[in-house]
Amino acid sequence: MHDASPVSPASPPVPLGPEPEPLSHGLKQRHLTMLGLGGVIGAGLFVGSGAGIAVAGPGIVLSYLIAGALAMLIMRMLGEMAAAMPASGAFSVHAERALGRWAGFAVGWLYWFLLVVVLAVEATGAATIAHGWAPGVPQWAWVLVFMVVFTVANLTAVKNFGEFEFWFAALKVGAIVAFLVLGALAIVGVLPDTDPVGLTNLTGQGGFLPHGWSGVVSGVLAVVFAFGGLEVVTIAAAESDDPARNVARAVRSAVWRILLFYVGSMLVIVTLLPWTAMRPGQSPYVAVLDSIGVPAAGQIMNVVVFVALLSALNANLYGSSRMVFSLAERGEGPRGLLKVTRGGVPRRAVLASVAFGFVSVLLNLKWPDSVFLYLLNAVGAVLLFVWALIAVSQLRLRRRIEREAPQPPALRMWGFPWLTWVALAAMAAVLVLMLTDDGTRPQVLWSSAATGAVLLVAWVRELRTKRS
Repeated sequence: MHDASPVSPASPPVPLGPEPEPLSHGLKQRHLTMLGLGGVIGAGLFVGSGAGIAVAGPGIVLSYLIAGALAMLIMRMLGEMAAAMPASGAFSVHAERALGRWAGFAVGWLYWFLLVVVLAVEATGAATIAHGWAPGVPQWAWVLVFMVVFTVANLTAVKNFGEFEFWFAALKVGAIVAFLVLGALAIVGVLPDTDPVGLTNLTGQGGFLPHGWSGVVSGVLAVVFAFGGLEVVTIAAAESDDPARNVARAVRSAVWRILLFYVGSMLVIVTLLPWTAMRPGQSPYVAVLDSIGVPAAGQIMNVVVFVALLSALNANLYGSSRMVFSLAERGEGPRGLLKVTRGGVPRRAVLASVAFGFVSVLLNLKWPDSVFLYLLNAVGAVLLFVWALIAVSQLRLRRRIEREAPQPPALRMWGFPWLTWVALAAMAAVLVLMLTDDGTRPQVLWSSAATGAVLLVAWVRELRTKRS
């Protein structure tokens, strides 16, 4: 094992270009491509979309179109910066280069905090499903099994993480494609015992927008966070054999297909079934599969959701370990996390991330409605803050990339700088709307407090650096 050399607090800004990484380069193009496709397909889509349909009706299609368009813009910005300067810290490194050390510190630790808290939700959700299949095994034992298995996988060569995610993502993508094909056949009445449904469910029960545009807006608030996870592909790119080319290809192949999966499946759901039949907490996918006569639809979807949760757990453990390693590498985290094995795995960073993940799981199992709820609220809107810093970083770095990069950018943000400003305005609007909603206001307030605390620490560190 060896230490990666950290950047001293007084170091000048890091120049543009690929960062020399002590980590392994075991990820292949197929790993990144499938990670880009499957990274945002999770339980939030398969189960959480029911809440969006309940508040927006058929207008949920527009909600997903708006939220998906925002996610696509963020992914394109990430891809542009990651292709020009791949690094294990990804957007934390980009923020540091664009805005200063305080920004890299803040966005890196906020994102790490977000991932290790969300780990608990994913581990607990997967354990709940597994406990239903095997009631004799207590839920906590399943949590322990999952955490140990994925910790071991992340402690070995990075290609193991890549293989896990490749097959997890392949199953999720396959499930969505099969759903779209079956749904389209049912809509036109080709399947046995089905008749063409026409537009009855889109125009009935109050019309396409039963709650008006306010319902569409509420739908956006309900679904926008389901697109979280797209960031991991740019973190993983640094451990591939050709980071710049691979991340550019992965982003290009993912953005339109992700939008197709989300918007297409919502269109199938609200066309086949009345939106009034949807209930929050119940999977609309199960309802559709039941309606067209797919046997054991509930169990099939349970398997898909189970895989989606394990996939997210694996990806978040990987992303959090690489982010905290990058922070330590740049002098923004404990130096002890810099130990890297001969195979290029940051074991201490993995163990530090999973340790906090275990604490979060215990809090979720013991105090789900009190202590853990406060933690969850504290990260509820952090993703939007991270996305906003990504957009600001891209605004600052684009001209510099074009001026200083040794080669033309492998990937460019569309409509620069106007679409970047549109994305920032959209995120600001979402935050304002969350503040006006009783259900989401606590998330914004707690997340703002957490962000303020991290920024305060960053500011104090900046002052100490200037005085030394």
